[in-house]
Amino acid sequence: MDIFKDKSVLITGGTGSFGKRMVRRLLSEHEPRRVIVYSRDELKQFEMGLMPGIEGSRKIRFFIGDVRDRDRLTMAMRGVDIVIHAAALKQVPAAEYNPFEFVATNIIGAENVVRAAISASVRRVVALSTDKAANPINLYGATKLAADKIFTAANSLSGSGGARFSVVRYGNVVGSRGSVIPFFQRRIAGGADHLPITDERMTRFWITLDQGVDFVVNALTRMQGGEIFVPKIPSMRITDLARVMAPDMATKVIGIRPGEKLHETMITSDDARNTVELDTCYVIKPPMVFWDKAADMHPASTPVPDDFVYSSDTNTHWVSDDEMLEMIGTAKDD
Repeated sequence: MDIFKDKSVLITGGTGSFGKRMVRRLLSEHEPRRVIVYSRDELKQFEMGLMPGIEGSRKIRFFIGDVRDRDRLTMAMRGVDIVIHAAALKQVPAAEYNPFEFVATNIIGAENVVRAAISASVRRVVALSTDKAANPINLYGATKLAADKIFTAANSLSGSGGARFSVVRYGNVVGSRGSVIPFFQRRIAGGADHLPITDERMTRFWITLDQGVDFVVNALTRMQGGEIFVPKIPSMRITDLARVMAPDMATKVIGIRPGEKLHETMITSDDARNTVELDTCYVIKPPMVFWDKAADMHPASTPVPDDFVYSSDTNTHWVSDDEMLEMIGTAKDD
């Protein structure tokens, strides 16, 4: 089933790494009626419109606007069937120094997306989250946790026949703008004598951009509303990444940045009681079923143990050197 066939799709933050890959996938592999890129940077929209696979498409629409502007969102969502909410401020240290800017975009912006989607009678909404939203210790993670709660609770606002809202939560995206791989690549290309490591013990979940797009499509197809979808993805040690990218280059420990964790968690032990396992992912179900309390949201699933924790340091799947090289090869912005 092609969930996008003859549908109008809007992507907030659509000029970002995810948005560009998603738009190209929609235009090349699906049959949407139209695809709306909603973002606030006219230059990025202009440059995106010239990209191979997008240039000349009669289905693409560029809509300048900010998720902080509810009226503009409501206007953009007229006639829209599916919304993918990817707009966010994401840099952890920047959030520690500019907290309310992150609150305004990540929390108030999430509320605006929900209200606009309900007003415009959108059918399905998926929001992109982050592993940092589970047991957050930094402002960025806290704003994304709040956004997750806003989207899952939105199902009770939309009613039994209204929009369905769910969340996709995954780890670091290989090669996304501002992430460690492009940073290391610039250091290596610039002839640096070392790669900076915040802490030698640090681990992270990793997913490629294409895997992230696949997972969002899968979630949109499976969602019933209120779930947080968490993919089964591998972990990677930052020291191993540095070794594979530059085997002859020294590393230097510079200390953890403000708001950083040693390890990331995507499912906490407190979430375990509401979590089930599917073939390629876990699903954190809402504590209540909004439209039918008797419904079993995912009947083919298996409950996880009560003490289950999905953390990057205790993960059973680790990226091998060969897999790491393959993932690094995908680390290019469209």
